[in-house]
Amino acid sequence: MPSQSASLALDLPARLQLPWQARRLVRHLAKLRRGSLVVDLHGRRFTLGGQEAGPAAAIRIHRPGALLRRLFWRGDLGFGEAFVAGDWESADPATLLELMAINLDAFAGSGERHLMTRVLSALQHWRNRNSRSGSRRNIAAHYDLGNDFYREWLDPGMTYSSAVFDGGGTLEQAQQRKYERMLALVAPSPGQHILEIGCGWGGFAEYAARRGYRVTGLTLSREQLAYARQRIAHAGLADRVELRLCDYRDFDEQVDHVVSIEMFEAVGRAYWETYFASLARCLRPGGRVALQVITIDAAQFDDYAANPGGFIQTYIFPGGMLPTEDHLARLGRDSGLEATVTHRYGADYAATLAHWHDTFNACTGWLEAHGYDARFRRMWRYYLAFCEAGFRAGHIDVVQCAFRKP
Repeated sequence: MPSQSASLALDLPARLQLPWQARRLVRHLAKLRRGSLVVDLHGRRFTLGGQEAGPAAAIRIHRPGALLRRLFWRGDLGFGEAFVAGDWESADPATLLELMAINLDAFAGSGERHLMTRVLSALQHWRNRNSRSGSRRNIAAHYDLGNDFYREWLDPGMTYSSAVFDGGGTLEQAQQRKYERMLALVAPSPGQHILEIGCGWGGFAEYAARRGYRVTGLTLSREQLAYARQRIAHAGLADRVELRLCDYRDFDEQVDHVVSIEMFEAVGRAYWETYFASLARCLRPGGRVALQVITIDAAQFDDYAANPGGFIQTYIFPGGMLPTEDHLARLGRDSGLEATVTHRYGADYAATLAHWHDTFNACTGWLEAHGYDARFRRMWRYYLAFCEAGFRAGHIDVVQCAFRKP
């Protein structure tokens, strides 16, 4: 039997004499059980209260008809597209999306997504598969937006992965702590050679080289490569660091250890085995691998994998696919690598994303002046909020895991 507050919420649209699209939309939102939602619709504000405690969020709906159509045709992807289009807004979209995430069961089955849309999304995901040429195209789509763009809202070290906030400190300090942990996982001896797959803007390479290790870094982004090379040269570390525009599948040397920080998510499911085989092939006996990977909850993986083409895959990381922890363990085992340790810290990623989102919002003037229009900015705001909500709700996590080659 529904609670009195839930029944009141379902009756509320009719009593307010809202248009039919608005009534249907509010009835959909009123299904939430945990937390509360303040809805601002056509200048009228009302609260939809769940039956259990949870996040308190707010949404202002500007175009209920357009939002409803997007939900019908595009499902959760349409909800994100509606934000980008300006159909709705929220002062705190991360909390709103967290509220939606923890009420996923209540909303299941109520938001239709047209069959043809699912088929087209699946075809688009297949087109974006990470073959060698596909990987170059997909990486360029995200990382070659320009180094100045990322410099405006990342930490001063230009680190685009989760920080480790144990002990507090600034975002930059927390990013350095992440590098420290990754280096500790491979525990290199003085002067040993480390391969970094996905070296980004050179943060880890610089960190490791300053401690006396040789580093070879691989990237597929020309923008990142140019920045990282200049960074290493400026630090006076060019004799210890070599950075290459190179696909991990084409690296045919042997090294003492491998580090890869949030690169595996971009590999694509069809190439997971190839990636781990590459790790095993390039490692010397006794060598170790340290991976930092975003994972998805095992209970959600089958639906996630069967319905590619969500907001992140469509607009931010084409060709990507998150694994579960079990996938990582099996892939390591099947490639002859022994798993040694796994550390989870999703709450730290939520905090990292909150830092990025705040800084991104603060640099709106710079973004406008450099040609990043309102739709682009809203797309990135939604992406950052969507990811933060996923970590806060526990649907995704981030792990640091280590493997050893016998």
